[in-house]
Amino acid sequence: MAELEAEHYVRVEDAGDAALIVVNTCAFIESAKRESIDTILSFRQLYPDTKISVRGCLAERYHKELAESLPEADELRGVPALDDEDGERPVHHGERPLLSLPGSAYVKISEGCDNRCSFCAIPLIRGGLKSRSIASITGECRELLKRGVKELVLIAQDAGSYGTDGMAGGGIERQLPALLRAIGSIRGDGINPAFWVRLLYLHPDRLLPEQDGASGGLMDGLIQIMRDDPRILPYFDLPFQHASASVLRAMGRTGNRRAYLRIIGHLRERLPRAVIRSTFLVGFPGETDEDFAELLAFQQEAKIDWLGVFTYSREEGTAACTMKHRVSKKTAAARKALLEEAQIPITAARLATFSRTETEALVEEVVDSESATHLAIGRLPIHAPEVDGAAVIESDSPLIPGSIVRVRALSVSGVDMRCRA
Repeated sequence: MAELEAEHYVRVEDAGDAALIVVNTCAFIESAKRESIDTILSFRQLYPDTKISVRGCLAERYHKELAESLPEADELRGVPALDDEDGERPVHHGERPLLSLPGSAYVKISEGCDNRCSFCAIPLIRGGLKSRSIASITGECRELLKRGVKELVLIAQDAGSYGTDGMAGGGIERQLPALLRAIGSIRGDGINPAFWVRLLYLHPDRLLPEQDGASGGLMDGLIQIMRDDPRILPYFDLPFQHASASVLRAMGRTGNRRAYLRIIGHLRERLPRAVIRSTFLVGFPGETDEDFAELLAFQQEAKIDWLGVFTYSREEGTAACTMKHRVSKKTAAARKALLEEAQIPITAARLATFSRTETEALVEEVVDSESATHLAIGRLPIHAPEVDGAAVIESDSPLIPGSIVRVRALSVSGVDMRCRA
């Protein structure tokens, strides 16, 4: 988007007014591939004379096939290299247009992944781990903060691996805590020091002692910086995927039910306001009724705050693609439904622990500014953008989208919190 803007393109709200339609695609699972293709075909049908540029993962992985079979696309461009990987591409990240809701921006800290989980196609699309330098990331964060961004959401395929490829520079200190401390130290004119830093996508096996040779361990390093700097939110996005040791081994993971419970217990003991989001993957080849029963038991023991459940998608090129003992789609869907139903009271109980507490809220959208009580929708530190619940904020004075306000959490309604500014 920054490069297009530099080429004097101007973003328009109506695709019918556009000279160029950019379709950013996903190729992670089969349903995403279909959605990407359907979107391209739909735009071509609606706007037969407008140029369509297909970008992202689908164009990266299937460039040759699409070039031969998708004449509806005028251009195919895959995943660009990191700006500081070769030292030649200009850094546009801090100045780029933002598609996120007011006050928040995503910051990519690395690209690719070395974990090679047997079900995952990401390394086939994006390659091995390539970390950005701390200087490049903090430079982007500084520019975003100058623009008034209040929440920096750090993303990666596995943030816990950041810097382990040797690309980030620095000494023996674990690179992710070093990066967080560098971001926390950003100061300067036009920068409000009261910002949030949220970390997403952290492979849980990175928090296991046997996976971490650094002194004190990665988990303790993260806990310490979150205790030292409350702006580094104690929000842990840990995709456990399963709890059965046999299923996890088949997935290419080293954890197990007991080890994952220790991680959760340690985080909550050291960080009482810690929030944990996770995903479970059901229907993986070889998953038995006993394996699923262990996952259900783990769910009740772990009491994860936010949970997404997915059924296994068989992806070509992955190690799991040729595995035997496949689970039927009907059985996988039934297991998914059971986990989702069981999660409802767990999330409600976890949210209740944050009720009647003082906290901050990031205002995203004003709902009613005319009546005596002003209403807005926003998020608390417990809510990641788009995937968790929301905060309904009442106030006697007008609320401004993109601002952080002090609130009192009053009550829980479903997955949302009612708050008073």
